[in-house]
This record gives sequence, C-alpha cells and structure tokens, in this order.
Amino acid sequence: MKSHTVRTYKSAEHLAREDQLAWKIATVAADDVPLENDVVDMIGNRIIDNAAVAAASVARRPVVSARAQALAHPFRPGATVFGCEAGQRVSPEWAAWANGVAVRELDFHDTFLAADYSHPGDNIPAILAVAQHCGLSGAALAKGIATGYEVQVDLVKGICLHEHKIDHIAHLGPSAAAGIGTALGLPTEIIYQAVQQALHVTTTTRQSRKGEISSWKAYAPAFAGKMAIEAVDRVLRGEGAPSPAWEGEDGFIAYLLSGPKAEYVVPLPEKGEAKRAILETYTKEHSAEYQSQALIDLARRMGPKIGDLSRVKDIVIHTSHHTHYVIGTGANDPQKMDPKASRETLDHSIMYIFAVALEDGGWHHERSYAPERANRPETVALWHKIGTVEDAGWTRRYHSHDPKEKAFGGKVVVTLNDGRVIADELAIADANPLGARPFGRPDYIHKFRTLCDGIVAKAEQDRFIETVERLVDLAPEDLAGLNFTVAPEKLGAIASHGIFDWNKK
Repeated sequence: MKSHTVRTYKSAEHLAREDQLAWKIATVAADDVPLENDVVDMIGNRIIDNAAVAAASVARRPVVSARAQALAHPFRPGATVFGCEAGQRVSPEWAAWANGVAVRELDFHDTFLAADYSHPGDNIPAILAVAQHCGLSGAALAKGIATGYEVQVDLVKGICLHEHKIDHIAHLGPSAAAGIGTALGLPTEIIYQAVQQALHVTTTTRQSRKGEISSWKAYAPAFAGKMAIEAVDRVLRGEGAPSPAWEGEDGFIAYLLSGPKAEYVVPLPEKGEAKRAILETYTKEHSAEYQSQALIDLARRMGPKIGDLSRVKDIVIHTSHHTHYVIGTGANDPQKMDPKASRETLDHSIMYIFAVALEDGGWHHERSYAPERANRPETVALWHKIGTVEDAGWTRRYHSHDPKEKAFGGKVVVTLNDGRVIADELAIADANPLGARPFGRPDYIHKFRTLCDGIVAKAEQDRFIETVERLVDLAPEDLAGLNFTVAPEKLGAIASHGIFDWNKK
C-alpha cells in the first residue's frame, strides 16, 4: 500500500491529473490484478450475507416501496430485483435502488470502521445490477466488488466525514463508481470522471442518522449506488465532472471537510498489488449498529451474573467516542430513550439494545424491535437506568491501526441497589474475524437460511447457495441466479401509489 496526501489546491496552483485522488483511485480500479482465493471466498460470503438480510426485509414497507418504484421501470436486458422472478427485469440503476434498500433496511450486513464509518456491502447491489444488465461474467463481477470494497475501505481509513456531519455515503458513491469501472474494464480516464461525479452527487448530511431516524437510513446507500451507475453512464456518453473534486479550491475538502489548510492521508494499493480490503471488514451476527455487537455479546454473558434485573440501580457503559456520541447518551437525543421511537432510532440506542439483550439473553432482528417489546414497563425502567461515558482508552483502541488492538466494545459497570458492583468488558464481537467465534462460510450460510426461513423456499435457498459457490465461473447468463425469488404473497402489500404508478390508482 502507498499513502497519498490529499489537500486543497488553489485554482492558480497546478495539480496534474495523475496527482489527484480521483485519478489515483481510478488507476487502482483500472489495474486488472488477479483476485486471491481468500478474497473470492469472502466476496461470496458477502453476496450470501446481503441476500440473507434482503430476504428478511423483503416485505417491510421501505423495501416494498423501493421495489414498487423499481418495477415501474421495466427494461431489457436489465437487472433482477430481490424477491421477483429472474425474468422480471428493470433498468439497472433502479435494480440497484430496490436491492440496496433491501440490503440496508435491517442494518444487518457488513461494516468497516476507521476514521469514518461504512457498510461496504452496499457496493454490491449497484455493481451486480450493472454486471447483469451488461452481460458480464462472474469473474468480472467479483473483480468489480473487490474494487468497491478496496476503495471504500481506503477512503474510510483516510477521510473522516462524520465530524463534519457528512453522511458516509459520500465514500460509497465513488467506491461504487470505481467498482463498476473495474467490472466493465473501463479505462482510467472514464473511471476518473465517474468517481468525481459520484462524489459530487452523493454528499449529504448526517441528519439521516440523527434525531428521529427515518427509513431514509436504508435508502441512502441505495441512492449512492443509483447515482454511481448514472455517473458512469453519463461519462461513457462523453460528459465530465467537477474537477478536482476533493482538492479543488471550492471543493470537498475546502468547504465540506476540515478546510483549505487540512491534509488527509489515503492509502491505496500500488500497481500490481492485490485488492484485499474486503478481508478487513466484518459482518454482523446481530441486527443492530456495529458498535452494539460486542455489547450484545457482553449482555448475554453478564445477564446470568446479574440475575434479578429489578435489583439494578444503574448501568454505565464505558466506551469509545463514537459509541457514546452516536448511539449513546452523549448524542443528547431524547428519542433514544423513547419507547415510541422508530426501529431505526432504537437501532441507534445502545441503552435500549443493552437493556433488551440483558433481559432476553440475545437479540432478534424483528422481535427485539417490536413496539410491544419496546413498551414493556420493566424494559423501559431498565433502559432508563443505562448511560454511556466516553473512555479515552476505548476511543484510542477504536482508532488503532493495529488489528490486534482495534476494538469496538466497552466496559460495563452494573451497580445493584445493595451497593454491589458487577463489571465486565468485551473488546470485539464474537463473530468478528478476531472474535471468539469468527464467521466463516458455514456461518454465513446459517445466517442466510435462518433469515430466509418461512420466506424463501428451501429449494430456492439451495439453488442460490450453489450459484454463489461457482461465483468466478459463472457465465453472463448465470448472473441472474445471484437473485432469489419468493412467492408473491411474501412480498408484502403496496400501501400506496406514487408518481411512477399514478395511473394505476
């Protein structure tokens, strides 16, 4: 890996294309290096993981709405939509939209955390939709996905967005555009322009994850994927981008990040170097914000030690800056303590999550968020006894570049009414690659089958897994098999119509 310093340049200063971050990203994307076997295996795991969480969310209202919008745009050859028959094709950007929402809705797929936050599996719907529509092979698809992961992980390592209240999809738009460029075998010049366009149109605020969090949290990555496809399409037709997007005098760093005097350091693979960033990412065993994964595991462990939870006086979670200020009491969001809050808000309340995990000894992607679950009087009472504090040690570990030290957990101190104290800590989730039970292919398949139960027929589950097992050997006509179908009654009812189906009312 080579580290690249990125800063603002005045318009009067000369910044050659080859010295711009977008060009360097495009060079990585255009470098046709072979995929290593462990990378291919992990790409297959993440395709399975995405399908698993999409199946579990296929009838949820945001997913139903996104799918209805997509199905209003039939297209040939087009791309498939999760849940629908393989022959029912839509325009690729709309397939990316519908499938991206399905993947993100439950907040249950993969994650990478460094200077900023990300869910790199959000790259897959857009790259897969383009691969299906353009008749690419499984090998080309895999290379595109490897690039998407590489670029997003490297941007997340080098550039913090959240401190400036920019949503993390600003890294996803460029990474998806780069991944599409790799899959299509596009030249550096085309990818360079598309990456910059994608950055320009996917920069949004973090209010999508603040206060009363709505379904837009699920839509935001799908929007980035859709915009990436449109950006590549425009550039292929000869259009350009605002340039240089990151370094320009009125650009991203100067006015949206730390200002004209700021410098960022972004690592990228050197020419000929394998793209392996996907191996640094990790999926979720529990359907909740990643910083809660280790704390759910810790709650499972602590529950039996505490016993009768009515004896709890208070619980303090000592954790990182991010956990405290984003999903903890440091956010100062009253909604995080409100039993009537949305699922998306409860997902971003470690106080709620820890209380339920203590009571139930685990976590469930539906039952744990049900309104009747959140409104239990004993749960509300316990929930309101929980607070978080930032601990400098946990913050340092959160930002560590040493994978053996990096941690996303915390220390929990439980004080009982009689004055006794029960304390325990856990640095990383059990399912993390360095955790007590690292996820492997059997675990991904188990997660897939569990979330598909009662939704996707067993034979269809088997067919999907068998297709993924042949990923790099798939012919273009086989890529439709990286979709799953369900019976129409499993897709949920369309509650209302929009502009695209206005005349069908």
